[in-house]
Amino acid sequence: MLDENGFKRKRFVDLFEEMEDKAKEAWGEKVNTSEKSPLGIILRIVAWFMSILHGLAEQVYYSGYVNTASGNSLDRLGPYVGVSRILDQYARGSVTLTGTPGYTQAEGFLISTEGGIQFETLDPAVFNAEGKAIVPIEAMESGTGSNVSAGLISVVVNPNPDVTAVTNTTATTGGRAKQTDPEFRELFGLSVAGGGSATGDSIRGAVLRVPGVRAAAVIINSSKEVDSAGRPPKSYQVYVLGGQDSEIAAAILGVGSAGIESYGDTTLVLKDLSGNNQPVSFSRAEVVPIHIKAHIYKTSSYPADGDAQVVSALAQFIGGTDSDGTVYAGLSMNDDVILMRLVSTIYKIAGVEDVTLELSQDGTTFTAANIPIEVFQVAQTASDWIEVITDDFSN
Repeated sequence: MLDENGFKRKRFVDLFEEMEDKAKEAWGEKVNTSEKSPLGIILRIVAWFMSILHGLAEQVYYSGYVNTASGNSLDRLGPYVGVSRILDQYARGSVTLTGTPGYTQAEGFLISTEGGIQFETLDPAVFNAEGKAIVPIEAMESGTGSNVSAGLISVVVNPNPDVTAVTNTTATTGGRAKQTDPEFRELFGLSVAGGGSATGDSIRGAVLRVPGVRAAAVIINSSKEVDSAGRPPKSYQVYVLGGQDSEIAAAILGVGSAGIESYGDTTLVLKDLSGNNQPVSFSRAEVVPIHIKAHIYKTSSYPADGDAQVVSALAQFIGGTDSDGTVYAGLSMNDDVILMRLVSTIYKIAGVEDVTLELSQDGTTFTAANIPIEVFQVAQTASDWIEVITDDFSN
């Protein structure tokens, strides 16, 4: 039922009661609608199928709202605020091939780890006089499983006498799964302000819509004097975490106010729609590393992968790189790292009875205290910076 209060789905019981009342109205109060009567069986079958239709109508109704839509329905709401879901991404990196000096191996050469995670080269490999060639690679399959550590790529999939060995001196990164519904809803909310232009919120929203940007802040100097940070009069400075410089500058140019100077230590010159060169400046956010020592007192219901769940929960809440290589946005810029909020996040994991946490910015000096974050800073952590210690809980 849809009225001024919204949509209320009729359940099977509601539908059957209405049909039963209608049957009694048509054929009298003594009509038999019991479970084994012919009429009762027919009414229950019809009510059951109608309850399915009402459930479908409810899903259609709520698919129009970002907080209740999911899957493809949520994706279709993104264009209304200029955002789209981040799809599966392929891990990338580089490898050193060893082979015949002077030989050129075409791109698309297959290599893999001992575990069978395959990559292909993106450029032709030209071997120098020492028989070495460094080429970029990309994983054959998307997802976090292709984020492998240095030295793991060692197998030549297609035998070639002119290519004898392969290794990766650095880890491959960038592989991730499709952005989840909660992650996309957060991006949706952060980008809503980007619908306008020439305001601090609209500039921030436009920058947040740039692929790869995880946090952004805009500081405006509306005075007629140079402020304490060196920003000129009547200017604004955009701080950004993640994303490509050219795409960030284009986003700022698209919504920035004409005649108002953008300020920062990174400057690109772009052409506007009139073909005139316009300098666009911004700054990279200062990353505050968050190292964590988590002492967990657990019960028998603590899962076997409980430690990994703790690490993942903290990485998602603060923002940074999880153990599977997924990079989360987490806290926004100027969001302080509050100790008790981290504790609350850990308590959501089954079997956690008590928690003590210590935080550090340098990985050496730990304290059980909050970490303040300035407006131009953003907190980030990583799975390698989180230490989990577990003990059995005893009363």
